[in-house]
Amino acid sequence: MRALAPAALLALLLAPAAALAHGADPHGQVPVWTFDPWVVVPLVVALALYLGGLAALWRRAGPGHGIRFWQAGCYLAGWLALAGALLSPLHWWGEHLFTAHMIEHEVVMIVAAPLLVLGRPLGAGLWAWPVAARRRMGRLAQGGGLAGLPWRLVTRPAVASLLHALAIWAWHVPALFDATVTSTAIHRLQHLSFLLSALLFWWAMLQRAHPGTAAAHLFATMVHTGILGAVLCFAPRVLFHAQTAQAALWGLTPLEDQQLAGLVMWVPGGIVYVGAALAFVALWIRRSSGWKDGGDALRVS
Repeated sequence: MRALAPAALLALLLAPAAALAHGADPHGQVPVWTFDPWVVVPLVVALALYLGGLAALWRRAGPGHGIRFWQAGCYLAGWLALAGALLSPLHWWGEHLFTAHMIEHEVVMIVAAPLLVLGRPLGAGLWAWPVAARRRMGRLAQGGGLAGLPWRLVTRPAVASLLHALAIWAWHVPALFDATVTSTAIHRLQHLSFLLSALLFWWAMLQRAHPGTAAAHLFATMVHTGILGAVLCFAPRVLFHAQTAQAALWGLTPLEDQQLAGLVMWVPGGIVYVGAALAFVALWIRRSSGWKDGGDALRVS
């Protein structure tokens, strides 16, 4: 169980709200904000842990040390993006339109997840605990010995990329995706899978991978998600019957709703992955001489 501590802390800071984001209760036909306590409470706890740890760290090391101001800003922006996806009317629209649901997923996976990782959530989260617990968890977070083996494994770039790809493709099997519309439990599992796999993916790219390796994995992710988006765009018939059943209420046919959802995955999603890949290529060029892997070790003393 101790070997799972880094992943458990990361999940506590970043993931619980997504697991419980969707409810099955119907709303009226007016977009509304969702203030489900099963969503709001985990989000508030995640923010409190981060801010409490950040305050403790900066009292010890000085403001902007250990975690820089821009990193804290990234976490807050990612938290706001995640909260916006799960609480704003976008969540309500996602229960009725496939296109809006796809936008919600993209915000979680390619906006919120990388920003949260850039904020160094493990570093801040560890500082929210007493010194003894912080040091024990910090040793595990650094991945030393057998205890850190599961964390080192799932954050390897190839493994994290594969897990993220499997989550995306598996949940877009039509029968399984449609099941999320009618089953709250399955829908929660879908969102948890998307967010956790995205967090592992971006953690591996930003914290573990050589810039060239990260660029290659981002390009590969752009390709396979683009293929899936193109499949949804150009399919000659509706594949997701339950998800597109209410499209006519907003002037779309089910096929048009499916096509727009595929376009969202294909184009905006692809732009983000390509942009990130190009940024890593630029970083690779700058570090072309003497680059060393800094890993994801954390100072917790």
